[in-house]
Amino acid sequence: MKGLRLFPLELGRLLQSRLTWLAALLTVLSPLTGLFLYRTTSAGTMLSMYLADPAVAGGIAGGILFGLLTVFELDRSARSRVDVLLDAAVSPLCMALVRLLALTAAAALTAGITMLVWLPISRGLIGSVFSGVDYVLAYLLFMGLALPLAILAAASAYQFTRRADLSLVLFAAFAGLSLTVWADDWQLCWLNPCVWALSDDFTNFRLFRSVAYMRLTWLAALSGLWALSRLCVRQYGKGPLGSLVRNARRAYRPAIALLLLACSGTAYAAQPFYDDSDPDLSAAQLYELDYAQGVTFLNRTIRLMPDTEAGTVAGRAVYRFQNTSGRGWTAYFGLDPGYELNASINGTELPAVRTGYEESNMALWELSIPEGGQVELELEYGGFPKDWNISSTSQGAPEVSGVYLCLENQRLAPYLLNVLPGETGYPTTVEITLPASMTAIPFGPSDASVIAENGDGTRTWRYESSSRGGILYAGDYIREDIEAGGITIAFYYGRKHQAVMEAAGAAEAVKAVVDYCTEHYGPLSFGAGGTLKLIQSRVSGGGYAADGASLMDEQDLTAADLEDRGKGASAGEVMIHELVHQWWGLGNMFDSAGDASPWSAEGLTVYTTYRIVKALYGEAYARENYIAHWQQVVDDYYLDFYVRHPEHLERLPEEARLEISNSLTYVRQYCEMPLKILKAEALVGGEDALDQILHDLFVRELDPAYPYLTYQDFLGACGLKEEDLDLA
Repeated sequence: MKGLRLFPLELGRLLQSRLTWLAALLTVLSPLTGLFLYRTTSAGTMLSMYLADPAVAGGIAGGILFGLLTVFELDRSARSRVDVLLDAAVSPLCMALVRLLALTAAAALTAGITMLVWLPISRGLIGSVFSGVDYVLAYLLFMGLALPLAILAAASAYQFTRRADLSLVLFAAFAGLSLTVWADDWQLCWLNPCVWALSDDFTNFRLFRSVAYMRLTWLAALSGLWALSRLCVRQYGKGPLGSLVRNARRAYRPAIALLLLACSGTAYAAQPFYDDSDPDLSAAQLYELDYAQGVTFLNRTIRLMPDTEAGTVAGRAVYRFQNTSGRGWTAYFGLDPGYELNASINGTELPAVRTGYEESNMALWELSIPEGGQVELELEYGGFPKDWNISSTSQGAPEVSGVYLCLENQRLAPYLLNVLPGETGYPTTVEITLPASMTAIPFGPSDASVIAENGDGTRTWRYESSSRGGILYAGDYIREDIEAGGITIAFYYGRKHQAVMEAAGAAEAVKAVVDYCTEHYGPLSFGAGGTLKLIQSRVSGGGYAADGASLMDEQDLTAADLEDRGKGASAGEVMIHELVHQWWGLGNMFDSAGDASPWSAEGLTVYTTYRIVKALYGEAYARENYIAHWQQVVDDYYLDFYVRHPEHLERLPEEARLEISNSLTYVRQYCEMPLKILKAEALVGGEDALDQILHDLFVRELDPAYPYLTYQDFLGACGLKEEDLDLA
């Protein structure tokens, strides 16, 4: 009760301190460093650049500032030599708790002011894709919770040592570990959470959940450490050990500390987000299992009911097999490591054994199937999907929400590993129940249709496929059907992205690119039956293509990306650039020629964009906005000190060297290479001749062992040598 009376007095005293307000002011300003100096994200989405980066940077700077303030405040009485008088008036244990609560309240007030100050700034910078939910969660989790963690860490250091200088060293070392050694471990980087990207168009709840889990784990750990250090608060002239023995006589005090530490350790070990797959990326034991002799796959039916609020998946799959061997056999399935599995045959329960082996984000399960001609195996499965541990610094991929989900292979259904297909492959019927606002999109030639409008605000979709695995996307999508290049393109993009897409003339860009590239280079090999799905995915780091469908990463279509002068002179032309990657990048993959080489998919993509723009808007426009721009950038490039004297680049600090190298690589790929291709065009006899060369390269027979389009392939097809394209 005495502590409750002292808390407002201590908080009032703290808020009258100029140092407190200085720390608060600097914390409010600290998100600026995320806009200009410290970037933690690697994606170009608007929420990544203008929300995640400032919030993470604010948490780092604010945490350090409040850690310093904590040490200064706890050392105040000792520094003023009134600690003996204060301890005589108020229990040191009580005062330690009061000071902690007051500092935490000041931190909460500062975080609240920061959120209010940055709200209109963030809204203005982010634009039409701004989300109030994302804003609040980002600042609370990325910044807000960093402040009490820093306070607990600094207070613990001081209560153990009772020395300001040593406490500052310990706190600095602890913060430094988070920023350096632990930076790539999502559970250990307590100050700077692993946030590689935030999605503009879809949800980020998976990422927010993992950061919240990490923060709460550390909150329990540091609270337990603080409770333990509180037992070392000096009393009756005793040292730290003597005070510990005396203060621990009330058993509940050490019990609370140990309970908090135990809870933290348990949470760390039992984290539900990442699997324990074999770290050897070349491991392929799951794909080397012996096939069941005499057993053939007939068909399967899958019914899915994702819980979009909890982020979990529940499913029921019925597999039918023909067994001509006359004996029992073992079925092996790969399943997401976060799922559990129950099995039965004809209503009789069948033990499902989880072997304990995990590989490539699949846990191996085995089922002993009794003999019988036709077998109907029913599997019930579900849980919170786990991501592959190799992607722990790029969190958020297995997003399951009311706005977006992607279920791939072992997350969609148990992945059958050791049974050969029948004559028609693996015939599969999939049904999934989703919120009415979501559209189901199978990745492939199949189309999903609504078979039921349910009374609870959901709809059930159904589609057929014949693949062993399968990928299903679903989200709050807008669909535009576009006739181009002799095929029908179903273009799906997020509803929140509608204003951006309309401003960029997305439908017109798709038609222009498909018509032009099909005529000049050939049709896409992954178009199926005269149709193609073009799907905008949640930010994932890249796109891919398969029969009947192609994926475009949302970070390639952000408002910021659509203003990239290196890709096009306007948003619509940048949209053209990104679509051309369906030919140069996905339709033909490129080898990695190294940072010093200008060769990449970008060179041919920029050149093709120029050719399309020339056809649409005329030669004068294309020359002014493309060729002249390339030439100016390349002229400046050849005058650059580090280009003329590359030996000096190696002498720079790594961070500066990386920044300069990235800038130079961008110029080589986006400006120098298009000029080289333009020179090749003149040397081979003009546009028509080069178009025929590029057409032949695009439709060439690929070498499965190395299916990449190399610089030497291009030069050889043109009958040129590398030095023939020198620009200097």
